[in-house]
Amino acid sequence: MRSHFATLGLLAGVVLSSSGSTAAQEDEAPIRVRVNLVQLNVAVTDKDGNYVTGLRPEDFSISEDKISQKIATFEEGNEPARDVASPVGTEAKNVDVAVPSGGETTAANMSQAHVSPFTDASVFILFDTSNYMYRGFIFAQDAIAGFVRSLQTASKVAFYSYSRDLSRAATLTTDRSRVLQGVRSTVAGDNAALYNCLLLTVKDAAKVTGRKVIVVFSNGPDNASVVPPEVVAELAQSTGTVIYMVSTQEAQMEPVSTAVFERMSKATGGKAYFAKSWEDETKAFTSIRDDLAHLYSLSYYPQANPNRGWRSITVKLIGKDKQKYHIRTRDGYRLQQVRASQEDVAETAPATN
Repeated sequence: MRSHFATLGLLAGVVLSSSGSTAAQEDEAPIRVRVNLVQLNVAVTDKDGNYVTGLRPEDFSISEDKISQKIATFEEGNEPARDVASPVGTEAKNVDVAVPSGGETTAANMSQAHVSPFTDASVFILFDTSNYMYRGFIFAQDAIAGFVRSLQTASKVAFYSYSRDLSRAATLTTDRSRVLQGVRSTVAGDNAALYNCLLLTVKDAAKVTGRKVIVVFSNGPDNASVVPPEVVAELAQSTGTVIYMVSTQEAQMEPVSTAVFERMSKATGGKAYFAKSWEDETKAFTSIRDDLAHLYSLSYYPQANPNRGWRSITVKLIGKDKQKYHIRTRDGYRLQQVRASQEDVAETAPATN
């Protein structure tokens, strides 16, 4: 995945170099780096796949690019979050930091937010309404409706559907009846542009604070997207969005889609399910609901790190008696950088006498 982006970055560099003075002027503008808590959703299971409960913050070890991190907040399952470490001299808000283009950006020159990110849980459901879905459409709707009703722990739920385009049938809401109405109003139609529409869904989720999850139901391969799945997976990793894939046997018959679904869900800390019947679809949604209820939610403020690209995350359990357990979470993220406008530069420039 990362080699793919390295190639894209190289190509982008070639295009920019041909722009001459325009590119040079753009390079003079500072880069604004959005700084947030890094939050992780971590599943811990034993060799039989059973969830391990009762772990404490001191049972976990987190490193970013092999730099040890200090856990700031910790939550188990549906319990309220609790502060673990409070940074000294930080303000209780998120801020942007303007730095010279090409300069070093580290956590040392970033203000940090001391706000629990797990007070809300938001679940986005993305339903395949492409022409793959003519068979078993009603059964899939029933399985999704049952899943919506079972989400007692989620503060807000959104229901989107996709074929060639994305339809936001019900944006994030606490009103379950509105979401169910969106589920029942869907009809099957055009070709499937899953990755295009999933990217838009990830961008919507990125605007939400707290725990965020996307559950995708797909009945076939993507045959209309222009966005590669690697782009979707990396943005989901970088925004802390977990992706679960529920697919049918029909989609599993296409090896490329099977591999992509499994790789994408694993990279974000989610899981992929392949259902052979509508009963299996219901079981898959039940499994996802149980997974959400047993996730450990941890966050940390990144220690000083000059790496402004992809940062690898490693989560381990401390103690010999816990090495037998399996950990599932995202394996890293990429810093999200936005070039500041001239207005932003003027606002952040120091006052002169």
